Amino acid sequence: MDKDENRLATIENIKKCLRENNLNSKVEIGDPNIDEDVLKEKIDKFDIFKKNPINKIKNKIVRKIVNNFIEEFNGETEIIGLENIENINTGAIITSNHFSPKDSTPIMYALKKVGLFKKLNIVIDDNNLAMDGLFGFIMNYFNTIPINSDKEYNEKKFMPAIEKLLKNKKLILIYPEEEMWFNYRKVRNLKPGAYHLAAKFNVPIIPCFVEMREKDGEYEENGFNKLKFILHIMPVIYPDKSKSLKENKKMMHDMDYNLKKKAYKQAYGKEMNYEFSNEDIAGYSEVSNEENLIKVK
Repeated sequence: MDKDENRLATIENIKKCLRENNLNSKVEIGDPNIDEDVLKEKIDKFDIFKKNPINKIKNKIVRKIVNNFIEEFNGETEIIGLENIENINTGAIITSNHFSPKDSTPIMYALKKVGLFKKLNIVIDDNNLAMDGLFGFIMNYFNTIPINSDKEYNEKKFMPAIEKLLKNKKLILIYPEEEMWFNYRKVRNLKPGAYHLAAKFNVPIIPCFVEMREKDGEYEENGFNKLKFILHIMPVIYPDKSKSLKENKKMMHDMDYNLKKKAYKQAYGKEMNYEFSNEDIAGYSEVSNEENLIKVK
């Protein structure tokens, strides 16, 4: 059994970023790369609300596909704190750690249990629109909202879409860590965007943290252990009407980060720091032992 070389290279990139204290940098190998002009044209035409009839049909198809994925990937998923979202009846922003293309599925699984899955929208990196195959189809036609650094796009499409969705009591999943770090267990720096939106539009933050547990003796094709997810849903963070936008933004950010750190400690039984060990990558430490099936460098 050969370990996937891209994954080993990704782990080396993670180590490098940790040494340099760049906790939000890109580490993945082989991410889609699209020409800036082509990308701008693509997001300018992106049908966020699926008003185009053919896009409505594709959205229905994608939702059925995703619904099947939820069940497939979360047959053993546990949820801690489901009661914290049972009475959500406003728009809200969900935040979580970002470690896998599948890491939204435990959140979807929880939302299904409380009848909120249909309200879910996900903010994605605009480059994901260039992905090929089934995953690219999902990125383009699920309830996704691409984010881009273009000021005109943000002012004319992104922000108005976020405002409309939240006013219509929709839920928006945002990954404040920004870049995906393969199977990385720890909570990284949380960028301020999600908290700015929550403060600006006066909606709560639903803080989540996904714990990963190895399945003994079960391996993926790339040689890493198969994983079981445990989703921690922490108490909802509400903006304080007596505070300014800036104060609420900081307050919600700090509370979310501290709740995620607390969930990490609860999950793994230790305080969090950014010194790398093999155990930081779920599914990696066990197969790195010489006596096991695979030996890694």
